[in-house]
Amino acid sequence: MRARLASANAHKLGELRTALPGWELRLLDADRPFPPEDGPGYYENARAKAAFGREAGPADEWALGEDSGIEVAALGGAPGIASARWADDGVARLLAELEGVEDRRARYVCELVALAPDGLELRGTGVLGGSIATARRGSEGFGYDPVFVPEGESRTVAELGDAWKARHSHRARAARALRAALGT
Repeated sequence: MRARLASANAHKLGELRTALPGWELRLLDADRPFPPEDGPGYYENARAKAAFGREAGPADEWALGEDSGIEVAALGGAPGIASARWADDGVARLLAELEGVEDRRARYVCELVALAPDGLELRGTGVLGGSIATARRGSEGFGYDPVFVPEGESRTVAELGDAWKARHSHRARAARALRAALGT
């Protein structure tokens, strides 16, 4: 299956290429700006990106939209859908906001929306529960990975590494759900 990811994020492309075996997945090369991530939720943002990809991309390929974020219980679910825009250094802000806070529960959420050339819409959602470490640890991954400790683990995603993330992340889980919706 050939598809274009409506994103400029090469990290997400790499993760999704691994998580969607058999897909020929490339970044969408658009001649206009991607839509703003201003919907009320992950689905709406992912859907808007997929619709943009459907309009701007090759007519014979699927369009894939993705939106994801981290939700922290002690912050009322923030930063949530604003995770990428929450601060210049989201990890530093998160650690500062949680300084002295005992409840460090958090979860990663990912929504994928795929639109077929004929307009068929499929989606997959993935969630990875865990907690926020008290300091950055590890060198792999990106975003909040240096402080996110998945449930059942003692190391951060950045310490667990890209191979672990390719199998267990919220994005990998959303990709599995999308593949199940496709029947593959």
